[in-house]
Amino acid sequence: GVIMKFISINEYVSSLPENAQKAMSEIIATIKAKVPNAEEHISYNMPAFKVSGEYFIHFSAWKNHIGMYPIPAGNEAFQKQIEPYRSAKSSLNFPLDKPMPIKLIEKVIKFRVAENLKDAKVKSKS
Repeated sequence: GVIMKFISINEYVSSLPENAQKAMSEIIATIKAKVPNAEEHISYNMPAFKVSGEYFIHFSAWKNHIGMYPIPAGNEAFQKQIEPYRSAKSSLNFPLDKPMPIKLIEKVIKFRVAENLKDAKVKSKS
C-alpha cells in the first residue's frame, strides 16, 4: 500500500475511519482548548503539536486505539491514572471502543507543556 504523506492534521483525520476520526477530533479540540497557542504540525507523518517552538505531543490513530506520546513524568497520582493505558512503546493507548478519557488527556497535555517550558528555560540559560 502507498503511504500517504499528510500535509495537515485535518487531512490526516479525514483519512481515518469514522470511529477514529471522532476520537481524534475530540483530542485535537481538547489540545486547542487547553493550549490555545499550540501550533499544529505533521511530524513523522502523524499529528503533533508544538508550543514555543517545541513539540509537546504526538498522536496517531491505529486500528483499535489512538496512541499518544511521549508519556509525561507527571506525579504519582497521575502515573497511577495512566497505568491502564501505558503501552510497551512508551506511548499511551486509548482504545477506540471506549470513550476518550478527556480529563486524563487534559492532564497529559498540562504535564507535557510544563515539561517543555522547563526544558525551554534550561535551554535559554545554557
